[in-house]
Amino acid sequence: MPQPIGNDRPALPAPVLSMEEAQAILGRTGSRYEVEVVEIAGVPTRVYKNAPQNLGEIFKASQSYGSRDWLVYEDERLTYEAHDRAVRALAQHFQKDLGIKKGDRIALAMRNYPEWSITFWATAIIGAVIVPLNAWGTGPELEYGIADSGASVAVLDGERLERLRPHLKDLALKEIISVRTPETETEDTVQFTALVGTPETYLSLPEAEIDAVEIAPEDNMTIFYTSGTTGKPKGALGSHRNIITNYMTTNALNERAALRETGNLLPVIENAPQRGQLLSVPLFHATGCHSSMLPAFANGGKIVLMHRWNPEHALELIEREKLNAFGGVPAMVWQVLESPSFKTFDTSSVVAISYGGAPSAPDLVRRISEEFPLVSPSNGYGLTETSAISTKNQGLDYKLRPDSAGVPAPVCEVRVVDGEGKDVPLGQVGELWIKGANVVKGYWNKPEATAESFTEGWLHTGDLVRQDAEGFLYILDRAKDMLIRGGENIYCVEVEDALFSHPKVMDAAVIGIPHKILGEEVGAVVQAVPGDAPSEDELKGHVANLLAAFKVPIVIEIQSDPIERNANGKIIKAPLRDRFKKYSKD
Repeated sequence: MPQPIGNDRPALPAPVLSMEEAQAILGRTGSRYEVEVVEIAGVPTRVYKNAPQNLGEIFKASQSYGSRDWLVYEDERLTYEAHDRAVRALAQHFQKDLGIKKGDRIALAMRNYPEWSITFWATAIIGAVIVPLNAWGTGPELEYGIADSGASVAVLDGERLERLRPHLKDLALKEIISVRTPETETEDTVQFTALVGTPETYLSLPEAEIDAVEIAPEDNMTIFYTSGTTGKPKGALGSHRNIITNYMTTNALNERAALRETGNLLPVIENAPQRGQLLSVPLFHATGCHSSMLPAFANGGKIVLMHRWNPEHALELIEREKLNAFGGVPAMVWQVLESPSFKTFDTSSVVAISYGGAPSAPDLVRRISEEFPLVSPSNGYGLTETSAISTKNQGLDYKLRPDSAGVPAPVCEVRVVDGEGKDVPLGQVGELWIKGANVVKGYWNKPEATAESFTEGWLHTGDLVRQDAEGFLYILDRAKDMLIRGGENIYCVEVEDALFSHPKVMDAAVIGIPHKILGEEVGAVVQAVPGDAPSEDELKGHVANLLAAFKVPIVIEIQSDPIERNANGKIIKAPLRDRFKKYSKD
């Protein structure tokens, strides 16, 4: 049995049921989470038998929540009914005025405004494909996502519109819809308010006329861009089944954790109070969209949005809205716990803290247990390509194994393989492969990249893991050359290419610097052109002009000697990581 968190804490009880027993109860015949095997693109795949068939079914069911608050943003409140009317009005505009058909792409680039959700659902119910772009991206990065996806409409807030304006002439867009943009900056755009009004007037919108669209589980629904090892992002093409699987998994794993801890499923409470959560991660991430927004919407919950992350403001909102859950990436949980104002706010309403998207220190679950003794903490593992959650460690299991990423979801099959794709013995280290109804179809218009990363339905994650006898996975390292800063993926080659483009740089290597809150920061070593070395600030400014701010190295060491490479010409990064430990804030 694993050791409990904290050496001075009393021993924790063992789970009541084995993982196998809990899973058998959860997936028994006729249950909500019964699993069956169906063929998807010729591959036998585990799916939830009783899941909704498409997002339109979930949207229709949400009408029963009527006057409940759905979104709270600053001092704005949007009920389910008001949201429903705005969604339908926008969907009608897409269909009737713009001729958007099933499968057409609609790009969405903005911070977490209520209009993000409205645009997402308006796209979903007409069978179109939403393309959420990273709102932190530069103009060229946003342009690439719109052009590569072939989006015919772009919905942009003022900041993204400003960044994209120099590139709009090169994009074949039917329409640009501007959101919360100063009127003086809306030239050549259609204002969102001109189409659906303002939040105060949504309830007075007339009944929209929307053409019915047949949507199958495998129809395309999302294209989320994820960085590629070549430096060019790849669009992960997700289906309605992919995203709905994540919603089902979110609920299923809560039930599985209860079975493990008590032997019973979660009780069904009639007229239970609405559950509220703070959404502190971007909706343009699979975590924010698939794991936060969709389950909350389908379950009739309330989401509170923040204009910008701030731990003190987060505490204010938790107290004001009596929120039951918060989280995001581990960095955000740490910042809340370590806020000087933490003890001054009432956080007694919190019953769940969940996070993922970045490495987390085992010490975090100890801190959560100290400050929130009744809270069920959880840590998930997933990728954009797995539509968010693939494994989850929750409640008692997480306290017993704080260094594990948990056990795979009911519909996820996993393999741990060697360099030739052969299974390694249990307990040994290998690359994690995942198959299931949550795994995306592949990469949009990139057959070579798809063939490289997917084998007969199995996704090659690039993460090095080991698995114990009970199925718990331990993420040890990343086979792909990538680091994660505060939940944001940063591929080293992308930053190295930016450094290489400076005329005074001969060679460059990027490595991760451990950071307690952010997970990792970006560090770099540069070999300068002889006799003409650039300054560190000069290089940082150069990278900042090419890439988003979070990708700019915090430290750049400049040297005249060559950077050490192996016989294959690859940079040997292990010594560099040791060298940069002096900058660590772990």
